[in-house]
Amino acid sequence: MDQRISIITLGVADLARSRQFYERLGWRPSSASSEAIVFFQAGGMILALYPRPDLAKDATVAPEGHGFAGFTISWNARTRVEVDSVLAEAKTAGGKILKPAQEAFWGGYSGYFADPDNFAWEIAWNPSFPIADDGAIHLPD
Repeated sequence: MDQRISIITLGVADLARSRQFYERLGWRPSSASSEAIVFFQAGGMILALYPRPDLAKDATVAPEGHGFAGFTISWNARTRVEVDSVLAEAKTAGGKILKPAQEAFWGGYSGYFADPDNFAWEIAWNPSFPIADDGAIHLPD
């Protein structure tokens, strides 16, 4: 198995509401999207939104479950100022600030917001992980 991730699919309660939230953040859905699923190109990966009951059915698991999902989605910024700007943009778009941006124990600066389905997004600036012009992030060797 190649060491990569292709698509992250979020099981959402209301597909139209979630699509509108991400569009208010400035994300553009792909023409591959339909009334049943929404795709966003996210650098070299894809973020997909799909109704939670349908996603659970596809994975053959129960759709119930609340609270912390056990993972976060991270969006790395080029600067500390950009972290604050993105968190403000998320709040304006209807997101909930979970943790205001602050100095991080690992030497950077980060905060968290939740989307309409309470998926936690970390917005972070890490001086050790520069962001390329095309948005790519590369780990040091």
